[in-house]
Amino acid sequence: MKNWKRFITAGISFVMVLGILSGCAPEEAEKKQITLTIKLPPLTVSNHDTDIIDSYDMLMQAGKEFAAQCTDYDVTVNVVKFAYTEEENYITGCFDTDKAADILFEGYFNMAGYIHTGRVVPLDDIITDEVRADVDDSLWSMSRVNGKTYMLPYYSLQNTLIFNKDLFRQCGLTEYIGESNTIQSWTTEDLDYILSVLSEKLPEMSYPMMMYAKNDQGDTHIMTLLRSRGSRFFDENGRFNINTEEGIAALKWIADSYQKGYYPAGCENIEINDCNALFTNNQLAIHMANSAMAVNMDMNTTGFANFPSMDGKGYNTSFVTGFEVFDNGDADKVRAAKDFLHYFISNEDYMNYAQVGIPASKATTERLGEYIFMKEAYVANAVNTVDFTANNPNWRGVRDVFYTCIHELLAGTKTPQETAEAIDSNCNAAIEAGWLNSRLHE
Repeated sequence: MKNWKRFITAGISFVMVLGILSGCAPEEAEKKQITLTIKLPPLTVSNHDTDIIDSYDMLMQAGKEFAAQCTDYDVTVNVVKFAYTEEENYITGCFDTDKAADILFEGYFNMAGYIHTGRVVPLDDIITDEVRADVDDSLWSMSRVNGKTYMLPYYSLQNTLIFNKDLFRQCGLTEYIGESNTIQSWTTEDLDYILSVLSEKLPEMSYPMMMYAKNDQGDTHIMTLLRSRGSRFFDENGRFNINTEEGIAALKWIADSYQKGYYPAGCENIEINDCNALFTNNQLAIHMANSAMAVNMDMNTTGFANFPSMDGKGYNTSFVTGFEVFDNGDADKVRAAKDFLHYFISNEDYMNYAQVGIPASKATTERLGEYIFMKEAYVANAVNTVDFTANNPNWRGVRDVFYTCIHELLAGTKTPQETAEAIDSNCNAAIEAGWLNSRLHE
């Protein structure tokens, strides 16, 4: 009996010990809740396998799929689209708030400036040797500052002039049209002749060529036109150098062309979107576009040409679009943002959307060659691409003052000489401020 009681007592004690141990055992740690905010301006994409053409929709889908496979934390991905004219409010204006961007998907010409705020993190730890070898060195060079990679290239878009073939034919300019799916190269004299004929023969309320100076949208194309009389644009230190004989001559050409009626009336007070509408409505003979815009145009009526040059080879600009990650004071969010980018670039389906332009990935370009709009023409024309930022910081500050100089030139309140002086002074002051305030993420 005593043994039986002893056995029961021992059993009760054993159960109690188990209960105590059970109560002290650590429960499975809850996963951290993370919300990632991806921001982007209006950007299109293309993928022959889907109907998605808006980058917003692509990133929404990628965000949901990334969150579903994530095991280290519970993540929610929010995607926010902003208008180009509202970028400052949506990016720098949201620093140190719960609305700050964790990831930005955009063109390098704006993104590069944010690197110098000290908030953009290097991405070298997610770039494998395979990924690095798959992207041209020129793109990596554009993505780096002081040897560290701050931007991840996705695709590039080449900007050229476009023209209405029907209006050219109606005005007797057939010889300047060239073959379909090719990019013409006009000398400065060629373009002068073309504009004079168009001005004489186009119907009323139609205009030979685009021009705009209401805001900074489209300013890069005006900068490219400033090379038309032989200006190198930048000096050896990467600073604006328009106050030269060639730069002043280009500004005088722009002002004189307005007086000759080559541009839309009141162009100093219109923006690039107004010229888009005129071109679409067959009221503008020469405009500008990249492949993302041109792919939806009627190729029977749309031709392509470089911006003019003295030697006839012409100029174009290449806009790289990609990603960067911001550090908003939460190391786990930075890690999650990098994990998202690694997931994105490791997924062939999402890499395929880069066919909207020339994919940064050589393997993607090779795989999708038949679906890339005018691939051969754009690749061959890359030799005529000019650098329009010289890797300067504070490019948004540059843009804020450049278009005002062109506005004053077109409005007639400044001469070409005065405009050249103002461009060099104001734009270089913005660049100097950028370098003075520059700090990189540590």
